[in-house]
Amino acid sequence: MDTAYNPTPEKISPKNVFLNLLAIATLYISAGSFIALLYQHINYYFPETLPYFSSSYASPLRWAMASLIIIFPVHIIISWLLQKEFSSSPEERHRRLRKWLVYLTLFLAAIAIIADLVTLVFSFLQGELSIRFILKVLAVLFVAGGVFWYYLAEIRRTGVSLTQPMKIFGWGAVAIVAVGVVSGFFVAGSPFEERLRRFDEQRVSDLQSIQYQIIEYWKAKRVLPSNIENLRNELIGFVPPVDPEPETGSGYEYTILGPLKFELCAEFKTDSASAPDATRPVVYNEKTSVLNDVWTHGPSRTCFLRTIDPDFYKNDKSTSKPVPSFIPAELM
Repeated sequence: MDTAYNPTPEKISPKNVFLNLLAIATLYISAGSFIALLYQHINYYFPETLPYFSSSYASPLRWAMASLIIIFPVHIIISWLLQKEFSSSPEERHRRLRKWLVYLTLFLAAIAIIADLVTLVFSFLQGELSIRFILKVLAVLFVAGGVFWYYLAEIRRTGVSLTQPMKIFGWGAVAIVAVGVVSGFFVAGSPFEERLRRFDEQRVSDLQSIQYQIIEYWKAKRVLPSNIENLRNELIGFVPPVDPEPETGSGYEYTILGPLKFELCAEFKTDSASAPDATRPVVYNEKTSVLNDVWTHGPSRTCFLRTIDPDFYKNDKSTSKPVPSFIPAELM
């Protein structure tokens, strides 16, 4: 019986399956999150100039930062454990599962690069190139190209230890991700400032709701309400809001300055002009029929003066409804 050919059995432990799958999964998530991080930095430094276009970047930026802060270190630790495993058992590098995962990663990175370049050429032919777009294309090319190079080097290396270029690439990737995350805090602001800003956003929303109800009250009765409590309406479920901060919990200030003029005031904690999304163009708010820029405020008590224009509502059907025909004339 010929026993010259005796290949090593393709056995892999559950531990190695776990480490290999987790390493690849965290790699994909980290790469996608870093691309998203670069995109939001580009959105910040090169904002969209088209009118009525929302370019909110703070929330996606924080999601990308959160993913990188947790998942990228996990990828680094798992990769270190795998390399330690390869040093003690070199045959683990040649297991079928790992080869499939490495080649799958190369395939996906190659597809991303090709699709990225096709998009670039298509946009060039369409005449739609801009600095903002080119930088985003380069961001995808940078990340996908880096992943492709590293795993191609992983396939080609013959020794157990990482080559010097691979080590430099690894440390460089860690440094670049760290710089991107740290700079994200300067762009998105600190968590403490964001909490205060969220309270101020709620205050603005409350004042918009109160203003809307005041206008509806005037349209129905042709007189301003004497106080905010007069706006309470159980039929439509409107309850006058109060300040959102628990330690404050007071009502908003409402002052009548004339038959058609009133003022709404609130105590703010931040400057709306310094908000992370302050570079967004003004967007029309259909609910309040006002532009968002009329609600700008500083970190102090701010009042908003409003004057109702009767001519604007002269042809409003809600103010000139016909009397139902079934009502007796003597009751009219």
